[in-house]
Parts: sequence; C-alpha cells; structure tokens
Amino acid sequence: MQNLDIMVIEHAINWIKTQPVWLCTVLNTFGSSPRPPGTMMSINMAGQFCGSLSGGCIEEDFIRRIQEGEFRHASQVVRYGEGGLPPDRTLPCGGVLDILIEYLPVASHYTNRLVELHQALLGRFSLRKVVAPPFSCESLEKAEWRSSTVVERHDEKIVLTIAAAPRVIIAGLSEVAICCMEFAVGLGFETIICETRDDILDNFRHRIHRQAILKNVFPARYLELNGCHANTAIVALTHDPRIDDLTLMEAVNTPAFYLGVMGSERNSNTRLRRLAEIGGLTSQQLERVHAPIGINIGSKTPAEIALSVMCHIVKEKNHIP
Repeated sequence: MQNLDIMVIEHAINWIKTQPVWLCTVLNTFGSSPRPPGTMMSINMAGQFCGSLSGGCIEEDFIRRIQEGEFRHASQVVRYGEGGLPPDRTLPCGGVLDILIEYLPVASHYTNRLVELHQALLGRFSLRKVVAPPFSCESLEKAEWRSSTVVERHDEKIVLTIAAAPRVIIAGLSEVAICCMEFAVGLGFETIICETRDDILDNFRHRIHRQAILKNVFPARYLELNGCHANTAIVALTHDPRIDDLTLMEAVNTPAFYLGVMGSERNSNTRLRRLAEIGGLTSQQLERVHAPIGINIGSKTPAEIALSVMCHIVKEKNHIP
C-alpha cells in the first residue's frame, strides 16, 4: 500500500515533468479539523489533485483559485475559516486551517526536492525542510529520526520535519490477517504481507487488497534482509508457532514501535516462555511483545480481533497512554 502522503509526492513527481505543481501542507488547525498538521496535497495546472487538506470542504475553492491564477508566489501561507479567505467564516467542520502553499515550476531542482521527500516518506531518513515565505524552500537536510511529520513555526520561518509513513508488516495470512490488512489500508498504513505457504496463498491471494504489498518470503527472513523503520508495527496472526515465533525472534532486533502476536492468554504465556527458553529472548525484549495482541474489546470474530489489533497499533503510534 502506498500511504497517502507517499502518493501525494509520487503524483507531484510525475506531474512536474510537464507542468507546474502546487505542494500544500497543513500547518496549523484551530477547532475541529479532519486533517492534522503535516497533511499534504499536490495539485497540477489541470486541477488534478492527490491528497486532502480538509476532508473535502475547501478543495474545490482551492483548486478554482489556482486555475484562476492565484498562489503564484514561491511559497505563501493562507488561512481557511474565520479570519481567512472569503467567505470569511468558519468552515463546515467549525475549524480553521493554515496552509503552506509551495509553487513548483518545471525544473530539475524542484524535481530533486520531491524525490528527496519521497525517499524520506519511504523510511530511508527524516528530512528537515525550512521555508520562509514568500521564498522557496531554503534548505532540505537530513534530520534526527521522527515517528511522524512535525510542524514548527519560528517567526517568519516554517520548519517541517518529514518522516516515514506508518507501516504494518503482517507475518502470514489468515482470516484475521486479511481483516487487519483492510483496516490498515483504510487507515493509511503502508501494508506489507509476508507469506510463502502455497496452499495459504492459493486460498487468500484473490483477497489481497490492491494497495497492499504481498511478499512471497518467510516473514522472519524478510525482516532479516530488509529490517524496518521505527514507524513500523509488526504483527503475527497465524496461530502457527513456526511463523509467529520466528517472526518475533527477528522482530525484536528492529526499531519497530509495535510487536504483537495473536493467541489466548494461556497460549501467549506459553509462547513467551518458549521464546525465552528456546529463542533466548531477554526480559527486555519480551516486554516489547504484545501478547495477547490488541485492546480488549471482547472480540470474537476475525474482523473484531483485527479491529482490536489496529486500535492498539494506532493508540501506540499516537503515544496515547
């Protein structure tokens, strides 16, 4: 799956080959707002766009203004909502949005900047981007790792620390894994599924979401070869200890923010003892593993279990105690 911000930049890279692009970033929200700071949208001269700034309540006006010749400064900040662009009133959601608009003409150095942003969102590194409107981006440098995009405003300068999109790696296919995949895609996670069992692949391949990435490789081997970035959740949902245990034994060596494995309380306790005695995991490593996985919502069906898993992942990603 391509996280929405990744898709925004990929569309911009494709469009800027032949036409100018506007890269828009939500800076601040006041009151109710469906999109958090750091959210991006790209727009081309034809009015095609990717992403969303408000959930739909300003995009039409925004695109109309671009096509009428507005927003041609290298960068500028505009406000929608009370005290902002006409109509001078709050948005339907009741909120107020400050938006950074960057106008990117067709030129190689603008393309290179977009490529760097794309690499950062893929988890290769974090980027610190500094913009001082009405001028174009003055610096784009590698920065200390962040688990999500951070927006800071210092006098006339805007500092964006851009980090990787959240990712879920699902170790093995099952009914719960399929439901978890659907929720993860819907929530905007880059979703990777690792499965090598031929009979399982034959059974589930046709149900893989088109925005999910299926890797025909043993999950532990995938982690050994590729690792992951810190904005990653790794979940084992097969009830097969050959898959689940080995995945966890490799996953504890990664910086992933969430590790979880499906099973009852009794089975989970047995698994943790096995991982300590046979797998050699330390108490500190075992403390990282959520077993049983998910939040207790009394779940019984595969969809309910998957919902509890993704609720727990989102809670941990958002640092909610």
